[in-house]
Amino acid sequence: MTKTPGTRRRRRWLRWLLALPLMFLLVSTLQVATLRFIDPPFSAFMAARVLQAWGQGDGGFRIAYDWRDRDQVSSHLPVAVIASEDQRFAEHHGFDLEAIEKARRNNARGGRLRGASTISQQVSKNLFLWSGGGWVRKGIEAWYTVLIETLWPKARILEVYVNVAEFGDGVYGAQAAARTYFGKDAFELGPAEAARLAAVLPSPKRYSAARPGPYVQRRTRAIQRQMRQIGGTGYLDGLE
Repeated sequence: MTKTPGTRRRRRWLRWLLALPLMFLLVSTLQVATLRFIDPPFSAFMAARVLQAWGQGDGGFRIAYDWRDRDQVSSHLPVAVIASEDQRFAEHHGFDLEAIEKARRNNARGGRLRGASTISQQVSKNLFLWSGGGWVRKGIEAWYTVLIETLWPKARILEVYVNVAEFGDGVYGAQAAARTYFGKDAFELGPAEAARLAAVLPSPKRYSAARPGPYVQRRTRAIQRQMRQIGGTGYLDGLE
């Protein structure tokens, strides 16, 4: 039976549609494998913020971002973000199931909404994806999280996170935050300054590290206590 042009076109489209998931898997794997050794020049969140500013007519907007290797960042900062956001970082494989269950129970009781994203998930989202919710984005985030945990050591995950995390509107990474808010380099941050930066991470556009309000001040003190409880900078020795 002779195939019509319409049938051939449909089959070509079907082959392309079937190939797309495989292409995504290959490209995303190559992305993550490459960034284990090459420092990212920017993140998806940075690009989105610049495009947003330009769309609002602010063509002169520039982000503050200056990569620093792990040994050029004060050890207090990675300890602070772990104490604040992901105290099981060294133990889980990208997803903290215990924290997820606690968040589910809390939210089901009608308490204050809380999340359970790990540092690995935050790296996945900030580096490759867009803000917002939706099952599609969550699914892609989960895939990138699996890749990151599989292809990167924990120390690399933490190094990337403290360099791409947003600490204020347009302020990304440890060096930019240290210069912007404290007038010093990232390796000079003390424990209180590191804790204050970690305190604003849940909502860096709402909270200010430069002018900390009562919430940020309380949160900073709590994070400092938690930093001591998890062993301080000695915690990082087990991540190599």
